[in-house]
Amino acid sequence: MRSLALSFTILAGLAGAPVLAQTGVPVTPQGVPPGANPATGARPGNNIGTGMSLPMGTRASNIDAADTRSVIAPNLPSPPLDRNASAADFLRAAQTALQANRTGEAQQSLEMAQTRLLDRSVPMGQTNNPSDNPAVTQVSQALRALAAGDRAQTMQMIQAAIPAAMASTQ
Repeated sequence: MRSLALSFTILAGLAGAPVLAQTGVPVTPQGVPPGANPATGARPGNNIGTGMSLPMGTRASNIDAADTRSVIAPNLPSPPLDRNASAADFLRAAQTALQANRTGEAQQSLEMAQTRLLDRSVPMGQTNNPSDNPAVTQVSQALRALAAGDRAQTMQMIQAAIPAAMASTQ
């Protein structure tokens, strides 16, 4: 009797899981939002694998709650660098973009620099330990300053992060 009750409880839980997982976004019978390509799930204007997706944006946004204007972060322009460029190269690109008031490109460059800096080897079991690289902290501070619209502080943090990024790759 006890195993029957347990089996029923598990079955009821599994049957109810899809209901709990729904996000309120309507989906077609294929399981994709209306207007999306049924085969890929891509929304109109999103070309999978090309880096081109909507909405496009040119201004920094969605860095933190203060500068989030949409639940969908815009696709920002990438800096004119090879995708395998170093963190320091991306920081210099952020500096150039910010000087030209291209805040979206500056944000994208900062995020790409931070990704390069966070790419590291750690011992097994220590993957949840945050990076102690000072350049990572400086890029985070630059992004917060960019979100606040403080271009001077953003530039200062980028300038401080460049030597730290160069030192971390040696």
